[in-house]
Amino acid sequence: MTGNIYPDLVRVSYTNLQVVGNNICFHVKGVDMELTQEVWTAITGLKDVGPRINRGNIGVVDEFNKMQFYKSCLKDPHSRVRNFSIGGLKLNERLIGFIVTWMLTPRESNHSTLTREDLVFIYCIMKKTKINWINAFKEHILKSMRLCDYHYPYAILTTKFLHYFEVDL
Repeated sequence: MTGNIYPDLVRVSYTNLQVVGNNICFHVKGVDMELTQEVWTAITGLKDVGPRINRGNIGVVDEFNKMQFYKSCLKDPHSRVRNFSIGGLKLNERLIGFIVTWMLTPRESNHSTLTREDLVFIYCIMKKTKINWINAFKEHILKSMRLCDYHYPYAILTTKFLHYFEVDL
């Protein structure tokens, strides 16, 4: 174990991850941790408000049109769209895109191609629409467990959960 992040314990947390009801549960070093809304709020300061944005529920943002929004973010809105790449975006949109793909919903590879979900996050951030980040993080944690090309996201957050539940580090 090194520094303030404990990679081995983060790996054990994800290995022992279970979903009970609407909560994510870990079991580490004999300590059962259930991540309820109260725990998420205590650790992150986030509240369980705003639309729940995930792959199957993107329609909660009624006025969102993927192609129209992407073209409005391009440096040259008249250019032909081959894929939804971050490279052609205006500066602010590009920075938000990288924050979404590298930090908020990190993935193992291809951070430069935006998914529909990424575009909805960028849209909501730019329009200052509240997002249910707790749900987004939970969905992303569960996605990382289903897909083999994802690494364990949120190592610092997971370490904070370990501290909160007073796991012997």
